[in-house]
Amino acid sequence: MPVTQVATKQRRAPVPQKRAARPPRKPARPQTLAKPRKTQARKTNRAVSKPAGTSEPGSAAGGRRLATAFDAASRLPALAESRRRLLRASEREASSPGELAEAIESDVALTIAVMRAADDAADAKGRTGGVRQAVEALSAAGVREIVASIDIYDPFDSPSPAADRYERFRRHAVATRHAADRIGELARLGERDELAAAALVHDIGRLVLSEMYGQFEQLDDRRMGPDARVRCERRELGIDHALVGAVLVRRWGFPGGVAAAVERHHTPKAGGHAAAIRLADLVVHHAQGDAAPADAMVDAASKLGLERKRLAPLLYEFPHSGEARPRSSDPCPLSVREVDALRGLAEGKVYKQIASELSLSVSTIRTHLHNVYRKIDAVDRAQAVLMARDRGWI
Repeated sequence: MPVTQVATKQRRAPVPQKRAARPPRKPARPQTLAKPRKTQARKTNRAVSKPAGTSEPGSAAGGRRLATAFDAASRLPALAESRRRLLRASEREASSPGELAEAIESDVALTIAVMRAADDAADAKGRTGGVRQAVEALSAAGVREIVASIDIYDPFDSPSPAADRYERFRRHAVATRHAADRIGELARLGERDELAAAALVHDIGRLVLSEMYGQFEQLDDRRMGPDARVRCERRELGIDHALVGAVLVRRWGFPGGVAAAVERHHTPKAGGHAAAIRLADLVVHHAQGDAAPADAMVDAASKLGLERKRLAPLLYEFPHSGEARPRSSDPCPLSVREVDALRGLAEGKVYKQIASELSLSVSTIRTHLHNVYRKIDAVDRAQAVLMARDRGWI
């Protein structure tokens, strides 16, 4: 028997020689080399979308988990102090819609609840704008009824990992809202109430992804810039928080401009509100000591028509300190040059200084200011400056 085996092997020996004589295959194309990475990406996506130990198809399980995560983000609890202050303000007869809006915008959960309720109101269908318009549609009594039933968290009375996470999210959202409002002023953007609402909910998709994927928390690396984190989400999860957040915001019935800004706030080519939120997000991360590439800030500022030299004062102002600047919901009736001239007066400059800085003649500056007095019905420069500051025009 051993002899037979040896003989068999000897007879089959020429077979590999014939195979080796075949012409070599053509080199693999570049796309063939990329297949292992795609296969690995698909495996990663299946791993995060299908929990271990389940027999359900990945798409069905993922759909249910997404719905559950959307529901959790929609029932976001409010900071106990934010709700207390809003309830107290809503009970005062002298409270204006602007004062109530300022209290609401101190908390993402309050903002979501009030704006969703305004969208559900029959007479508010099709409204555009932000929190102030929602307050006007609901009235102070309506706002009080809505927020009274919102769940709350208190980092002091009931400390927990969840409370810490909600508070970190709220602080970043409110800081971004302040920065976006300042950037909107510098870039002379319209619809500033809508911009504020978009800035508050710009990262709501991060909460959704955190609910869906526990390992997503590992991607929250402060050494990575915001844009790098988004790329990491797409690579590891197959989706990013900006897109997820925009889907949820649309489900809530928020204005289309808010959803568009949330969806595009990490898109380098975006302008308008999306670019303002991208820049605001970077400014806030910089103030918090996180990675915030300078070239990304310069790029975002350029999309808004802001020169590089305007960024240094902006970074100086944040972390946010002092009282919030007033924000007008009414369009400014003044031209760009009239606002510039009035801002010069507000800074204590004389006509000659203003004219020199704006490369205009003194007589032109005088004409601009007389137009300002006439348009806003001010009797003198002091009243004009005061009125413009109160309305958030300068």
